[in-house]
Amino acid sequence: METPDVRHVTDSRVLAALAHPLRRRLMDVLKVHGPSTVGLLAERTDQAPANVSHHLKVLAAANLVTEAPELARDRRERWWRLVTRGVRWSNTDFDADPAARAVADAATSLNLDRHVALARAWHAADEAEQASWHDAAFSTDHWLRLTPEELAELSREMIGILSRWANRDLPDDHAERRPVFVFVHGVPARP
Repeated sequence: METPDVRHVTDSRVLAALAHPLRRRLMDVLKVHGPSTVGLLAERTDQAPANVSHHLKVLAAANLVTEAPELARDRRERWWRLVTRGVRWSNTDFDADPAARAVADAATSLNLDRHVALARAWHAADEAEQASWHDAAFSTDHWLRLTPEELAELSREMIGILSRWANRDLPDDHAERRPVFVFVHGVPARP
């Protein structure tokens, strides 16, 4: 499902900018917390401000983040925001160039590593933290028999459900809502 706030990447240089663990994390922090200064991003990622600043410049050169000068209280303060809420790519878009395909494969691998690391971090959290969520965290897997067209339809439906939850207006009920990471993979495989 293509949405206006998701960029379809076809330039391997953009994927190369994404294919770095800290840059991937900075984009996640901006997605969850919104526009931030270098100082705020450094605090949220436990990185030195100079390191964060360097990686933001790489992301800006790839048009993945941009400055938000209207948020600055003075000329020294620099705010950053995402250009789009998400990015997507298809590795097959890079098949014509082996070097570009290698970059796409590396970006895909890093993305999967990030997803798995977030799930592992939850399972490593202390019992009190896990108990506070009352068994709401979940994982599921299913083996389906699908054609490529049916898998594409399932993909659109799943992305639609997640987009609806991500873009909903939050109720004004004073309930604490923490960031929750959800990922779904549907890939042909052999059991």
